[in-house]
Amino acid sequence: MAGQSVAFIGLGNMGTPMTARLVAAGVAVRGFDVAEAARARFAEAGGTPASTAAEAAAGADVVITMLPNSDVVEAVVAEVLPSLKPGAIVVDMSSSEPLRTRALAERVAAGGVRLIDAPVSGGVKGATEGTLAIMVGGSDAEFAEVRELLSLLGKPTHVGAIGAGHALKAINNLMSAIHLWGSSEAMLTGIEFGLDPSLMLEVINASSGRSGSTQYKWPTFIVPETYDAGFGAALMLKDMRIATGLAHALGTPSTLSDVAVAHWTRAVADLEPGSDHTAVAKWLREHPAGLVEGD
Repeated sequence: MAGQSVAFIGLGNMGTPMTARLVAAGVAVRGFDVAEAARARFAEAGGTPASTAAEAAAGADVVITMLPNSDVVEAVVAEVLPSLKPGAIVVDMSSSEPLRTRALAERVAAGGVRLIDAPVSGGVKGATEGTLAIMVGGSDAEFAEVRELLSLLGKPTHVGAIGAGHALKAINNLMSAIHLWGSSEAMLTGIEFGLDPSLMLEVINASSGRSGSTQYKWPTFIVPETYDAGFGAALMLKDMRIATGLAHALGTPSTLSDVAVAHWTRAVADLEPGSDHTAVAKWLREHPAGLVEGD
C-alpha cells in the first residue's frame, strides 16, 4: 500500500465515510462525485476533490468505485479508462451484476488495466467504523495487492475469481431480505396474539429461529420504530434481483426467492422514497394481507 495513489469515484452515503477512513490513515485520495455537496464533504475530510471522474483517476494506482449499479460502473470505467496508466487496478465496491463484472474485466484488460470486485456488507455504520465485510473477487496476486488498503475499511476476504464478490454480496442480501420478511411476519403474528416482542426475541435468539434480523434488526431498528439501519429498501431489492437474475442465468432453483422479490417489489413501491429496508416490517404491519390476488 505504501506510496499507492488512490482515486475514489462515488462519495455518497457509503463513499463519504469510507474515504474519510482512508484519508485519516494517511492515504492520498482524489475523489469525484456528481453531487457538488458530496465533493465538498470529501474536501472537508481532507481529500482532494476532482471536477471529473477521469481527472480523479488520472495516474492513480488504484481506482475504487462505489456506485449505484452496473450501468453506472460501466459508464464511469469507460470514461476513466483512457486516463489510467497501464497496470492500474480498478476495485469495484459497488453492488454490481457478477456476469457483467466478468465481461467488464475482460474489456478493460485489453487496455492494460485490471479490474476486481470488492462489494461490502455492513452499511453506513460499518463504513464509518471500518468494520465492513469486504468480498473480493479476483486473482490471488490482485487480492494481495489491495488487501492492506481494503483492511483500512473492514475485513477483506478473497472469495474467488472475478465476479465472485458481486455474486456472494447479492446472494447474502437475498438471504438477509428473506430472513427479514419471514421474521417480521412471525413477530407480527406473536405480537397480535399478545406476546411481548422483547421476550419473543430473547427466546427466539436462544433457539433455532434466530437470524441477523431477530438478533440485530428487530431489537435495534424495528421495536424502537426508528427504521434507520442505513441501507435502503430499494437497494436491498436491487441486490435481490441481481441474485435471482444470476439464478435464472445459471438455471438454479429460485422459486422462494422469486416470491420474495415480488413481495419486496410491492412494499418498496408503497414505501416513501429512500425508506430504510427495515421499514418493510412497518409496511407488513400496515398491509397484513401482503400481496393481493391479481398483483
